[in-house]
Amino acid sequence: MKVAVLGTGMVGRSLAGRLSELGHEVAVGTREVTATLARTGPDAHGTAPYGVWAQDHPDVTLANFTEVATSAELVVNATSGDVSMSTLNAVGETTLAGKILLDISNPLDFSEGFPPKLFVKDTDSLGERIQAAFPQLKVVKALNTLTASLMVNPAALADGDHSVFVCGNDSEAKQTVVELLASFGHTDIIDLGDITNARGTEMYLGIWTRLMAALGTSMFNVKVVR
Repeated sequence: MKVAVLGTGMVGRSLAGRLSELGHEVAVGTREVTATLARTGPDAHGTAPYGVWAQDHPDVTLANFTEVATSAELVVNATSGDVSMSTLNAVGETTLAGKILLDISNPLDFSEGFPPKLFVKDTDSLGERIQAAFPQLKVVKALNTLTASLMVNPAALADGDHSVFVCGNDSEAKQTVVELLASFGHTDIIDLGDITNARGTEMYLGIWTRLMAALGTSMFNVKVVR
C-alpha cells in the first residue's frame, strides 16, 4: 500500500519506519524539504535530526505534504495537534478527497506548561474537526492513546497484551486501519463507533500525561479487561 506520513517527529518516524519494514511504499511529508534536511542538531525533545534517521531508512522518501499525499492510498496524520489543521490545509481538500486518514493527533495545549490542557474537548474533538473540514476524507482516529514505540511494536510491553481503539464514520476505512494495526502486532483493537468517539480517546490524554509524570516513563498502556 502507498502510505504518506505527515510529520517528521518521533511519531512520524516510528510509523514510517515500521510501515516500510512491513513492505509498504512510504513517503514522509514535511513543509520544507530543504529545511528539514538542513537541521543538524536535536530538537527541543532531544530527538536527532531527521537526516540522521533517514540515512538508516533509505527506502522512505521525503517530499512536501502535497506531493506525498497525492499518490497515497492511506495518509497518516502524525503532526502535533496544534498544527494538524494547517498541515491538512496545506495538502489541500482536493488531494485528500476519498483517501483514508489515520489520525494520531491530540489537541494538546502546552501554553501554561505541563500537564497540558486540551484546546477542544467535551462536545467536540480534533478528529471531528478534521472530518468536518474535509468531508470527503475518511478519518479514522487511532493510536493516539499510547507512545510512538508501542504504536508500532506492542509486543515491547506485556507481550502486546494491551488495548488500542479506533473510531470513524467509514466502516471500510476503519477495517483498513484495523488490519494495519493487526500487522503491527495489536491483538485487542476496540471499535468505539463513529468519529464522535474521538472525544473520549483524546480526553484520555488528561490521565495519560499524568501517568507518564507519575511513572517516569511513557512505556505503559491500558488493557480493557472484560
